[in-house]
Amino acid sequence: MTSTNIHPTAIVGKHAELDTGVTIGPYAIIGENVKIGKNTCVHSHALIQGYTTIGESNQIFSFAAVGNPPQDLKYKGEKTTLEIGDQNIIREYVTMQPGTVQGGSKTVVGNENLFMNYVHIAHDCLIGNQNVLANGTQLAGHVTIQNMAILGGLCAVHQFVIIGDMSMVAGGCMLKLDLPPYCIADGFKSGLRGLNIIALQRRNISAEVRAAIKNAYKVIFLDNNPTVEEAIAQIAQNDLSYPEIQNFISFIRNSKRGVTRPIFSNKNGDIGDDV
Repeated sequence: MTSTNIHPTAIVGKHAELDTGVTIGPYAIIGENVKIGKNTCVHSHALIQGYTTIGESNQIFSFAAVGNPPQDLKYKGEKTTLEIGDQNIIREYVTMQPGTVQGGSKTVVGNENLFMNYVHIAHDCLIGNQNVLANGTQLAGHVTIQNMAILGGLCAVHQFVIIGDMSMVAGGCMLKLDLPPYCIADGFKSGLRGLNIIALQRRNISAEVRAAIKNAYKVIFLDNNPTVEEAIAQIAQNDLSYPEIQNFISFIRNSKRGVTRPIFSNKNGDIGDDV
């Protein structure tokens, strides 16, 4: 534990592994089987337990509870893990829990995510990179969030739902079905509100690709194609060469829960004006 800064009131298990530059604040508790990477800061009164591995340069704020046993009646004390990457911000009262044997035995969080106050990451969730989960967001077990998604405050996400790249879930939304990449879900019962054009612009997705995504959305969700496969065949005639379109189509084709559908039933639904 050389080159670490551990407050005298903190409790650190004698077998915990702390890399150089780690800071442990007042009254924080670090369990026996925890591993923490370089330059991570654990603020006062935070709790890190279980078989939890944390990468470099993370900020874990007061009263966060990371690595406690999953809230699943099937869990019987098996050795399951929580893996957290680099440069995440985990704010006050966030809870993150390890996996279950039935769900793959691990919960995984990637890099550069922001988890605001009172966010809950349940067992067997898979979180990618550069996502923002606003205050009070609640993820049930086995949820997957890909990359660069935004979840507004007080969202709730059903078990096994997948949230695609650069998508957005509006505040207060109850998401029960998969949310395709680049789309916005809105409403208590959750429906598609259109495309997340602002995110596409901020991520420097070209106007040409944005137009192709808009066309794909229209063909699949707003036109009267009898089947998804027929809609995909229509899209393939022009736009399938773009990786973003391949990602969009692959997500919809491989969805097991089914995808969220548009709020609007007319052909001129709110796709987003600026492409």
